[in-house]
Amino acid sequence: MKLQNYFQDPSSLHIGTEPLRAYYVPCKEEAEANDADMLNAARAIVLNGDDWKFKFYESYHQVPEGCIEKTADTTGYDTIPVPSCWQILGYDHNQYTNVRYPIPFDPPYVPDNNPAGVYVKEFSLTEEEAAQKIYLNFDGVDSCYYVWVNGTFVGYSQISHSGSEFDITDKVTTGNNRLTVLVLKWCDGTYLEDQDKLRFTGIFRDVYLLVRPADHIRDYFVHTPVSEDLTKAEILVDLDLCGTPAITAKLYAPDGEFLTAATPADGKVQFSVNTPDLWNAEHPALYTLVLSTPEEVIAQKVGLRRIDIKGNVIYINGVNFKIKGTNRHDSNPFTGAAVTREQLLTDLKLMKEHNINAIRTSHYPNAPWATQMYDRYGFYVMDEADLESHGCTTLYGSKSEHVDMGEVQYEESYGYLMRDPSYETAVVDRIQHLVHRDKNCSSVFSWSMGNESAYGPNLEKAAAWIKSYDPDRVLNYENSIWQQTNTDYVNDVHDLDVFSRMYAPVEFIDEFCSKEGKKPFIEVEYCHAMGNGPGDLEAYFERLYKYPGYIGGFVWEWCDHSVYMGKTIEGKDKFFYGGDWNEEVHDGNFCMDGLVYPDRTPHTGLLEHKNVARPIRATLLDVSKGLVELDNKLDYTNIKDGFTITYDVQKDGVTTLSGTLDPVDCPAKEKVTITLPFAVTAEGNTIVTLHYLQKEDALLTPAGYEAGHDQLIFSTDAASAIAAVVKFSGAQTASAASAASAVAVEDLENELVISGTAFRYVYDKWKGTFTALVKDQKNLIAQPIQLNIWRAPLDNDRRIRWEWEAAGYDRARTKVYATEWTQDEEAVTVTSTYSLAAVYLQRIIEGTITWKVAKDGTLTVTVDGERKPVHVPLAKTPLPKMPFLPRFGLRLFLEPTFADVTYFGYGPIESYPDKHHDAKLGLYTSDVDSLHEDYLRPQENGSHWNCSGLALTSSDHRSLLVSGAQNFSFNASRYTQEELTTKAHSFELEKSPYTVLCLDGYMSGCGSNSCGPALAKEYRVDQDKLSFTFTLNF
Repeated sequence: MKLQNYFQDPSSLHIGTEPLRAYYVPCKEEAEANDADMLNAARAIVLNGDDWKFKFYESYHQVPEGCIEKTADTTGYDTIPVPSCWQILGYDHNQYTNVRYPIPFDPPYVPDNNPAGVYVKEFSLTEEEAAQKIYLNFDGVDSCYYVWVNGTFVGYSQISHSGSEFDITDKVTTGNNRLTVLVLKWCDGTYLEDQDKLRFTGIFRDVYLLVRPADHIRDYFVHTPVSEDLTKAEILVDLDLCGTPAITAKLYAPDGEFLTAATPADGKVQFSVNTPDLWNAEHPALYTLVLSTPEEVIAQKVGLRRIDIKGNVIYINGVNFKIKGTNRHDSNPFTGAAVTREQLLTDLKLMKEHNINAIRTSHYPNAPWATQMYDRYGFYVMDEADLESHGCTTLYGSKSEHVDMGEVQYEESYGYLMRDPSYETAVVDRIQHLVHRDKNCSSVFSWSMGNESAYGPNLEKAAAWIKSYDPDRVLNYENSIWQQTNTDYVNDVHDLDVFSRMYAPVEFIDEFCSKEGKKPFIEVEYCHAMGNGPGDLEAYFERLYKYPGYIGGFVWEWCDHSVYMGKTIEGKDKFFYGGDWNEEVHDGNFCMDGLVYPDRTPHTGLLEHKNVARPIRATLLDVSKGLVELDNKLDYTNIKDGFTITYDVQKDGVTTLSGTLDPVDCPAKEKVTITLPFAVTAEGNTIVTLHYLQKEDALLTPAGYEAGHDQLIFSTDAASAIAAVVKFSGAQTASAASAASAVAVEDLENELVISGTAFRYVYDKWKGTFTALVKDQKNLIAQPIQLNIWRAPLDNDRRIRWEWEAAGYDRARTKVYATEWTQDEEAVTVTSTYSLAAVYLQRIIEGTITWKVAKDGTLTVTVDGERKPVHVPLAKTPLPKMPFLPRFGLRLFLEPTFADVTYFGYGPIESYPDKHHDAKLGLYTSDVDSLHEDYLRPQENGSHWNCSGLALTSSDHRSLLVSGAQNFSFNASRYTQEELTTKAHSFELEKSPYTVLCLDGYMSGCGSNSCGPALAKEYRVDQDKLSFTFTLNF
C-alpha cells in the first residue's frame, strides 16, 4: 500500500487531529454526569467490542490499496476484540527488550518490513446523531495509525499512550458507516518509546465517538489556589468554547451538598470556598464542578490542595508529605497493555492494602480514566510523558560513566534525540499531550517529562512550556543528571523543581540531604523488586523519616511483566518472558521485577513493603514498666481517627492474652508514650504484638483491615524455644535408655564406624562428614552431609553471581587434610581439617570441622572457617580477597517422609537478614511443600531467619531436632539448589527424591542489586573468620 510517509517524518506527527484538551465525559443530564464513565455515557458511542474485522500483514507494503474503501470486502478477515494487542491474540511475535531498540538505530526511518494491521468497524448513526458534531477518539494506539471513514481519509496520529481526536462530522451519514484504521508497528516515534516492557502493538485503549451539539465546551482548565493558612480556596476555571453556548456552573461539596452556582464571564468561572475540605491521599475529598450548556453537562471532580516548595522541602497542604510509591506499567498476562477498569481497580486495592500511596505512571500516561481513579481513591501521581530513548546509549563506540555517589553522570550519546533539532517538536508534543489531558486531575502533584533519555535543548523547551502553562505542580525529570561529554553545552535545569535519581544508595541520600542549598530529592525508582527481594526497604524508609528534604520514592515496580501461555500437563501455569519467543534481541526475565506476580498474587516483597510502610511504629522503651512509644507515620490522620490497636501476648508461641488498647490520641507525624494496660512477665520468649486495624471502611479497604504490626520483644530464650518446638512437633528426643551403653568406634582405613545402643553412624575421614546415619535400623540421610556455601542465585544476585561463579562457589569441593578422633565417657569427638576450593582455583575457605557423637546418638557439629587471601611468593601484597559468600552452613538430604516442619523463628513467610519486617518472631508449623515460594524464575527462596529451634518430623514418626549455639537460618525444600540454579521457569522444576535441608550459620541478604546498589556490607557473609555450631538430635 502506498502511504503518505507521515510515519517517518517527525514534522508530521498528527494530521487532521483536533487541538489538545482535557479528558472529560460529556453527558446529556446532570444526574448522569456525576459518576460518568465514557463506556456508558449517553453522548458517547463506544466502538469497543469483539466484532472488529482485522487483517495482519508482515509489512505495510503487502496491504492492498482497496482495503480502505467503504465497500471493501472483509471476507477472510479475522474477527477480534478491541481494545487488544496483536501479540496477545497470536499475531506478529512477542518481544521483551529493556534498553536496546528492537530495530536498527536510524531515526526517523524504520524497517520496510514494518508489520501492519488493518482494522474495520461498522457503526450506525441515527438522523439526530448525524446532525450533530461527531468526534472520533482513540485513547491509545501503538505505534501510529491512519484513519479513514467511509473511504475518506480522516487523518494520522502517533504517541502510543496518548489520545487523539478527529472531527468526522462531514464524513459520516445517517445509518451505516465504516471506520478503517491502519496501524503500523513502528514509526519515527518508536525511537521515543523505548520503554522497559513487552513490546505490544495495536488499538489497546478505548475507541469511541462523541456526539456533541455544535455549541459546546471544548476545553477547560481548573485552577485551585488555596490560601497559605488553608482557610480559603478558590476554584478558577478557564473555558475554551466551540461556538457560543450558554453556560451555567454549579459546585457541590464532597458530601454531595450543593454549595453555589456561578455564571461565566469573559470565558472564566470563579468560586470561593471557605474552610475547604482539602484533598490528600489519606483523605481524597473531591468537590464536583458541573458545567452545563442547554444540551450538554460535564461534571469534573476537583480536589483542593496546595503545593509549596520551601527550601528543599515539598509541602502539600502545609505538610511535609511523604511518597511511599510504586512504578506502574499497563501490563496483564492475559490482555497485555489493554488494561481494563476492573484490572486497575484490583491493582489499586492491593496497593492500598499494602500501604502504597503514590504511583509513577512509568513510563507513559496511563489511560485517561485511570488518572481519574487515582483522584477518587487517593494516590499521589507523578504523571509521566510517553518518552524514553534509552536505546541511544547502545550506539557502537558510545560510552557513559555512572557514579553511585555522583550528582552528575556523564554520557556521549544517551541524549542524542533530546539534542536533535528534528525531534524537538516531537519531544515537546508528547509532553503537551500529557499535560493537557490530565491538567484537571488533583492526584497529579508532579509532571515527569519522561524517562531515561538524558537531557538536552528539546527537553529544556518542554520544561519551559510546562512552567509557563502550569506552574503550580512539581516538575520532575530524573535524567537531567546526565551531562554530555565532548561538548561545551551544559544542561539548563533551572525549571526543574526537584533533584531526582534512580537506585541511589542510601549513603548518597545521607550526603545529599545533609547539604545546604539543595533541591528536594526524590527517587523515581528504587528497591528493584525482582524475584526474592527487595531487601533494603527499611534502610530507605529510615532516611525517608529522617530527612525532610527526602520526599520518598517509587519502588520499581508494581507487577511482573509476562504473557500467559497456558498450562503444563501437570496443570502449572506457564508465564513467558524475554527469550521465550526466540527474539533476536531480548533481555530475559528482567521484566519480571514486580511486587506482584503477573496474576497479581503478592510477592513476599510486597508484604515486606506493607509493614515497612506501616502507619504506626512502636518501640518498647521500658520492659519493667511496659512503656511503649507510638510514632504516627501518617501525614494527615490522627491515630485515634484512623486506627484501632489490638494486641496479643505470646509466651513461647502460645497466646496468653489479647485485647484492644484504648483509643490513642496522637496527631499525624507526632509521637506519644503509652503504658500497656496489662502486666508482662519477661520470661522465656515473651512477645507482645500490636496490630493496627483500620477503624472505618475506606473506599478500597474495609474496617478491621490490618495495615501493619509491631512486635515488642520482652525476652527471648533459646532453651524455651526449643522446648516449644519439641512440644508442638512431637519430636522424639533421645531417651536415657539409648545412652546407657558406651559408644563403640571402629577405625577403618577410610571410615570411622561409630555405634551406640540404637544407632550406627559412618564417618568418611577423607570427606570430613557422615555418609550414613542409621538409627533404629533406618538411614536418616540419603546422601552425605555437605558443607554448603552456594545458593541458587536470586535475581538480586545477578551481578555478584558472575563473581561467585568465577570464584568457584557453585562447584566447590571439600578437601580433608587430616582426621583425628578421641573418646571419653560421654562422647566420641571427630575433628577434620578441611578446605573448600573449585577446580583450578585457590582455597575459598579453610578450617576445622568437629563432630561430637553423644552416647544417645545426638550429633553436635562445629565448623570453623577462615577466608585467607593468597600471598604470591615475592609479591608485596596478596591477591584480592574473594567475593562475599552466598551462605555458610550444612546441607542434609533427608528421606522425603520428613515432610513436616516446626520452627521458632521468623515466619510464616520467608525471611532473610535484610528482609523480615513483615515476618513475625514466633512458633510455626508447616509442611515442606508450603515453605517453597514459587518464583517464576527459580531462585533461592523459603529461608527462615533468626531461628532458635527446628524440628522435622516424618510420617513414620521419626524426627530431627535442630538447635544451635547461635540463631540460624534454615531452608527445607523438595528442590535442590542445583535445580533452582539451572531451570529458567518454575513450571520446569522437578522435585528431588529428598527433603533437602539447609542449615545456615550465615546467610547473605537479598538487597536489590538486580538494578540497584550493591548489597549492604552488613548483610554480606564477608567475615574473615566464620564459626557455627549445630546440634542434631534424631
